[in-house]
Amino acid sequence: MAVPPFWISIALLSLVQGALVALPGVLPWGPPGRLRSRRWAIVPPLSVIAFVFGARAAEHASAQGLTYLALCAVPLLAALALGWLLWDAGRTRVRRLARALLVAPLFALAWADRGGLAGESAALALSALSCVALGVLLAAVTPPRWLAAGIVAMAIADTTLVVSELLQRPNNALNAARPVANLPQLQSAVFGSAVMGYGDLFIAGVLGGLLAATVGRRLQLRAAALTALLALSADLLFFFVNELPATVPVALALIATMLSRRARSAHGREALTLRADVARARADPRSPAAR
Repeated sequence: MAVPPFWISIALLSLVQGALVALPGVLPWGPPGRLRSRRWAIVPPLSVIAFVFGARAAEHASAQGLTYLALCAVPLLAALALGWLLWDAGRTRVRRLARALLVAPLFALAWADRGGLAGESAALALSALSCVALGVLLAAVTPPRWLAAGIVAMAIADTTLVVSELLQRPNNALNAARPVANLPQLQSAVFGSAVMGYGDLFIAGVLGGLLAATVGRRLQLRAAALTALLALSADLLFFFVNELPATVPVALALIATMLSRRARSAHGREALTLRADVARARADPRSPAAR
């Protein structure tokens, strides 16, 4: 099967980012209170910074270690997402287990057709679903404002590292790392002729988890559509550069969503105040509005 051109490949990965904002639900069980801390907000930016400087210190060893970590953790997290953490996940235990078991055929396809579009799609689905799980879990233990700040900080750190050309070499080493026995590479998102870092999917899953825990479903879907639109628009810059921080569209979608929500809340408060003033005026017999 022919490899799709780069613009199709990167557009599909950008759409996956948008889907990752829409897919997360809420944690069906409450985490222990002692686990909730604003310190978890450092995880998104730290994941980028630690990866770069850790990989530069021990490039090959770090890349291989992350490859095997992803190979073990991604399927487990994907099963958790399929069974319990997707929006509107099945409520019966049998349905949840059945959905979680879908990880097995996805992993088998990613292994059997490694390098093919079907295998890459299966591996991409596993990586994306694992980011759903991470996003929901992180949103459950982190105060919303702090987690939002962590998303923005991750985008800033990612942009700084890309502009300073510190991210390219570790990324290349990670993308080139291969597990034994031709097992699938789950440490990055590959489709066709485009590659997107795992962190670019992770930040979208975190935004989805944050919105699922704090806003209504309608606003979450709007943010997902905005993320996809911004990511597709940013892809046009590939006509001029070879690498872009794909975390930025997600952060911009978060900022736009929060500003829109704040504006609507302010408008709603003004409307309620106006209605209350009219009601009081009508109740006062001396008021012109009551006559």
